Amino acid sequence: MAPKKYTWISLWFLLTAPIILWDAGYVLMRPRSMEGGDLRWFWRGFDLFERIDIVYSVKGFHDKAGFAPAAAVSNLIETSLNLLYVYTVHLSPRNTAPLYGFAGASLTLCKTTIWVLQEYFCGACSRSEINEFHEILKFWIAPNIVWFTFCSLIVTRLGSDIADSLNRPTPREKGGKTF
Repeated sequence: MAPKKYTWISLWFLLTAPIILWDAGYVLMRPRSMEGGDLRWFWRGFDLFERIDIVYSVKGFHDKAGFAPAAAVSNLIETSLNLLYVYTVHLSPRNTAPLYGFAGASLTLCKTTIWVLQEYFCGACSRSEINEFHEILKFWIAPNIVWFTFCSLIVTRLGSDIADSLNRPTPREKGGKTF
């Protein structure tokens, strides 16, 4: 049986993959991706994030703030699972597709939640003091709300599909023969 296709889930995974890979690449390629680095041209847009979030900054790199690199590696795993979902739904349909999407979205949801909770419990320790609220709202709060919302919806939708498939009677339970 082919997996259910949810265009909105596939679009979310396809649209966010380049963003996630760009972000992970920036963190994992530091210091070359940072100001003064030979690869800075590719990550020019990170000027804002370096000002808003200390873990992206030169200071965070020199202080060996480990959460950003750990999250970047997690991003690579999540994105692989998300793209595997798209592949097993659209290109090579398999019943395991919902598991890949569920796992990828669950990892993203957990990581986003941990990132926000860490900020809460450390008293916003990774936010720079030179930020204006509209920048924090636009580049930190709003994106986290979007990620949290979409991942929650995906986990709920695919989790429901997985639960339905687990609760479906087997041929033996229906009185049929199994081979």
